[in-house]
Amino acid sequence: MDMGFGTWNVRSLYRAGSLTAAATELARYKLDLLGVQEVSWDKGDTVRSGDYILFLRKRKEKSSNGNGIFCTAKNSISS
Repeated sequence: MDMGFGTWNVRSLYRAGSLTAAATELARYKLDLLGVQEVSWDKGDTVRSGDYILFLRKRKEKSSNGNGIFCTAKNSISS
């Protein structure tokens, strides 16, 4: 089975429509797993967007940026 991997500096997924736009780009590039940096999300969370699930790590400080991982829902252990 072939899988596509990548990393992306998204700057923020907290703005309206950003999460949906990111999931659309993932589908366009046919990525199965993507590490994202500078997420700017206040709390740790698991969010579904389209065919993808985003796992977020809680930020330690307000001034720091968070990290997360997008994966396809079909490959996720929590789907």
